[in-house]
Amino acid sequence: MSGDRISRLITTTARKAGKQFGEAKRAYRSARIQHGLPTDDAGRAKIVCRRYAEKRTANIDGQGRPACFEAGHPDCEGCAEDVREGRVETW
Repeated sequence: MSGDRISRLITTTARKAGKQFGEAKRAYRSARIQHGLPTDDAGRAKIVCRRYAEKRTANIDGQGRPACFEAGHPDCEGCAEDVREGRVETW
């Protein structure tokens, strides 16, 4: 192998590894932010709404409440508790 071919091989391999590392880092950060729940491409958690029994995506705040959370509603309160405890239904 010539020096130029080896250099290109090393450069190409390093770029691929860097790209894979960046993708893994973004996926980890997104999962961590969304309490380890499965997420869509925009990073929103994929949950099943207890109140309306439907699949939806929602951002989860620091207290484990989906963006659609309504304080005082028993289904919403139960959903937030399930998110915090890692037992919410997902898809």
